[in-house]
Amino acid sequence: MRIRTVGTQALLLDLARPEDAGAAGPVTDVAAAVEAWRAELWRRRELGELVAVEIVPAAATVLLDGVPDPPATAARIATWTTTAPPAERAASVPTAGAPARLVEVPVTFDGEDLARVADHWRTDAPGVARRLRVTEFQVAFCGFAPGFGYLTGLPAELAVPRLPTPRPRVPAGSVALAGPYAGIYPTASPGGWLLVGRTEVTLFDVTADPPALLSPGTRVRLVDR
Repeated sequence: MRIRTVGTQALLLDLARPEDAGAAGPVTDVAAAVEAWRAELWRRRELGELVAVEIVPAAATVLLDGVPDPPATAARIATWTTTAPPAERAASVPTAGAPARLVEVPVTFDGEDLARVADHWRTDAPGVARRLRVTEFQVAFCGFAPGFGYLTGLPAELAVPRLPTPRPRVPAGSVALAGPYAGIYPTASPGGWLLVGRTEVTLFDVTADPPALLSPGTRVRLVDR
């Protein structure tokens, strides 16, 4: 792990490995390391051992923003380790920012790219739906649009390519796959992910607390609607 200063009050924990450069997405152990560090940093902050306004995971990094003394904080973090598996560690952190709950999302598996995914997975459309239903996903990080969580949980061999040309409009609630991730579009937007289903669950509501249903660390299951 490399720890870098960013600006005057931020640190970036870089967990990418040199051999991952150019890969379609982080390998499983990098994604697991990001989740483990996210949960560990949240735990340390909850215990008062870390001061940071924001802890933001990404595909292969964790950003700490609002750090009063970045050099001293970096030195402390360099001595820390993560000792529990990511899912177990996340479940032990009772903070509002890292809900340890399981969210079940009712899905109708009728996406227009089901056949394309089935071909990649060497199965049929019902087989794709079955695999998605039995997989417990976890929100690795959020991005692209407010409320859009990048869900990990599928094995690396089931990674699928994005569309060569993005659709100009993907309906809100679309359940989709791209690279090693699954995701649910919180609002209608352009997108190049492969569509496998749809849900009516609201993913982002500015009047809710918190506004995003799926935040980093949340476990997710896609169930039949």
